[in-house]
Amino acid sequence: MKKYLYLLISSFSLISCYTYRIKSENEATAQNTREVRTKKMDEPVATKAIANVQANVSAIEPGSTKRNRITKDKAPRSMSVQEKLEINKYFKIEVGGKPYKIQVDKWESDTLVAHVIHKPKKILKFHKNQIDQSTIAERRFSQPVADIITVVAYAGVGIGIWALVR
Repeated sequence: MKKYLYLLISSFSLISCYTYRIKSENEATAQNTREVRTKKMDEPVATKAIANVQANVSAIEPGSTKRNRITKDKAPRSMSVQEKLEINKYFKIEVGGKPYKIQVDKWESDTLVAHVIHKPKKILKFHKNQIDQSTIAERRFSQPVADIITVVAYAGVGIGIWALVR
């Protein structure tokens, strides 16, 4: 019974609630829209009204229709590597076919300066053209994985108590 308990405890030490997900263009656009909305909510009402009037006046161009303006605004734009790799966040990237789990420190012109996660002394520098954009994955907390770990932990404690009582 002891070896099963040790096996269970050691398997929990290897499990993490964080997963790496590739951020799609739609998620990035939605996140940027949310940030803009929250910033606008913080502004006074009079400032919002003035900004809306100015935006409407500047948006009207001779010969343009409302439909044309809407399609111009909704045109998808691709994010650059510098926009995807935000400072002080964790990412999994691929450079030259080799994967790296990094924390972004800063951008020096076109060069990414980062370090390996939990190893701040191991500094990595990559040019933005070296980084494979399709493999940039951001580390996020995974609620389903955390829930599974919690349920398994409770089941393990329950089995342990049952084994002691029996």
